[in-house]
Amino acid sequence: MAANLTKRDIVLDIYEKTGFPQKEVRETVQMTLDVIAKALAQGRNVELRNFGVFEVQVRKARIGRNPNKPEKDVVIPKRAVIKFKAGKELKGELKKLDLEQL
Repeated sequence: MAANLTKRDIVLDIYEKTGFPQKEVRETVQMTLDVIAKALAQGRNVELRNFGVFEVQVRKARIGRNPNKPEKDVVIPKRAVIKFKAGKELKGELKKLDLEQL
């Protein structure tokens, strides 16, 4: 299984390709993530062409069960969740993925 990609990995990859100072790359990556997070927190969808769309969706309130006390119902409140829909190019790359390696 491949290792997870971290923010540090992204910064190093951009640094190696551009030669820009790591501090500036790190700040730019963080600012980008901050803008995306702020938009999502405001209920706005984030569309990144050729990559995908982060959509804010509302999950209805529902009744659940506590696995430790299954006889007792638990109310799971209405809440916002983020769904990701891959764009066309990303879907194409995923089709090339060797599923046996995961």
